[in-house]
Amino acid sequence: MTKVGGRYSTELGIDVDGGEAQVERWFLAATLFGARISATLAGRAFGVLAEAGLTRIAQARQVPWDDLVALLDQGGYARYDFRTATRLHALSDTIDQRYGGRVAAIGRHFRTYPDLREALDALPGWGPVTVQLFLRELRGVWPGAHPPLDDRAVSAASHLGLLDAGDERGALADLARLSRAGHVDVRDLESGLVRLTLAHHGRTADCPGGIACTVLSGEA
Repeated sequence: MTKVGGRYSTELGIDVDGGEAQVERWFLAATLFGARISATLAGRAFGVLAEAGLTRIAQARQVPWDDLVALLDQGGYARYDFRTATRLHALSDTIDQRYGGRVAAIGRHFRTYPDLREALDALPGWGPVTVQLFLRELRGVWPGAHPPLDDRAVSAASHLGLLDAGDERGALADLARLSRAGHVDVRDLESGLVRLTLAHHGRTADCPGGIACTVLSGEA
């Protein structure tokens, strides 16, 4: 899936397999990616925050609101700057109060997917989209990080002929086998498939799919 990319965390220089500090960075990035904004702008905003020394959500509560707004504006997050600055403060306070300021405590405490999903969904500003994005890149890192395969990944896999259309049962296991055969991390494959669906802008039916997919061939 080199045409469309793989994990967002990897593109940002985050190695979620590298320990708690890296997961903290991904948590902050996923918070930004969860808004209705392009991945490019979300990544840019994360880079600006990181350059300012903000690498984990617990630090946000120590940054004045006006400064957060200015940093988000600098990263191109202007449309959501006020709302996101407020959300980052609320999220930082919640993580501090419930989990001692450490995101890793969430993964240690909630060790099944339903419990983990519920705990993350209850965080300020988080919802199903952010939870799905965050957890699919943490497969194999946290015990409870086993979300079902993203519907958009299933759609793209069927579009390419990797899965039978409508066959969602066992789809993740099938993709895992394909990733092993192709020496690709299954998380990169799933993320790439999600991004392929997004790249079609909802017009998958207009594309021949398979090896003739216009997005992968660069004709879209």
